Amino acid sequence: MAQKNSRPAKAAKPIRSLKKSNNHRIRGLVCGFLGTVFAFAALLGTLTRILPEEIQALPYVPVVVSLVPWFALLAVVALACAEISKKRLALMLALLAVGLQVWWQYPFFYNGTKISRAAIAAVSGSTVNTTDDYAKLMTCNVYKGHADAQEIVDLVRSEHVEVLAMQETTDAFIDELNQAGIGDVLPYSQVSSSDGVYGNGLWSATPLADPSDDDVDSSASFMPGATIGFNNGATQVRFVSVHTTSPTNGYWQQWRRSLDELARMRFDASRRYVFMGDFNATTDHTPLRNMLGGRFIDAARQSANGLMFTWPANINYVPPFAGIDHIILDSGMQAGQTKTVKIDGTDHKALLTTVQFN
Repeated sequence: MAQKNSRPAKAAKPIRSLKKSNNHRIRGLVCGFLGTVFAFAALLGTLTRILPEEIQALPYVPVVVSLVPWFALLAVVALACAEISKKRLALMLALLAVGLQVWWQYPFFYNGTKISRAAIAAVSGSTVNTTDDYAKLMTCNVYKGHADAQEIVDLVRSEHVEVLAMQETTDAFIDELNQAGIGDVLPYSQVSSSDGVYGNGLWSATPLADPSDDDVDSSASFMPGATIGFNNGATQVRFVSVHTTSPTNGYWQQWRRSLDELARMRFDASRRYVFMGDFNATTDHTPLRNMLGGRFIDAARQSANGLMFTWPANINYVPPFAGIDHIILDSGMQAGQTKTVKIDGTDHKALLTTVQFN
């Protein structure tokens, strides 16, 4: 009688191996799903930067655009998930988002043109030198006059600031500022208010020429201006303290209009300008980039000291995540040593930079 061919029976997988295999499969599915969702979100969020200003002025879009640099972190998480799950689509989308972020943010970290050693030395001395072509500038939104006036004066003194711009001042705050000794370091000032309550102002170590209540003819607020002389008067620079409309519910179009009004200043070739203040926009917002055009440059980008997040600065356990305060320079100027400093009482960090005017 012929024997039947018998195959050896396969050994059954242990229950532990089956559980491990199932867990691995589930982890791959979850990572694949999250990687794809995060990659799409990161890319879409990143691409809001290139939207025309008409679309960026739609409700809540300005808020999303202000978060553009942070979508890079989401893209990195998506990359990790895509690598674990081997999801090619998620991997490609995440890589595209990271590539765009690097392309746009790289100039904030590297610039081949550096401010001169002479400029750094000039603002690092024991006293303020107002006769050269260099100056330390500072701007700070004082949050409806709630900022610590003494802290601001101490910072101005320790950093040898020659020109200071402030926004959302009140009469009471200016009294506190005077009591704190602002007149000893920056004795010349120009402050104006469009509503009689909150104002914007300029303070200077040297006299202010041709001061005005509003250089911009702005619908947002009075933006006072004045001309300051450097290098024994050979270099004349027009400074403007800026505060545009905040992009909040019901004011989206007003926000865009206030930035467009600033953009008109590109066509005034009769003066060299420095704009300092709360622009309520980052360099990822199209209206601000339109304002810069081919003439003006953001000091933070030019100095290549990294992204300068200035708002909000008064929420515990939440770091500032939006760079809406700026020092904008005219062509031919060079910035360096840009940094932010926390001031008690205000929701904005102070922004400082060293400038070489020629």
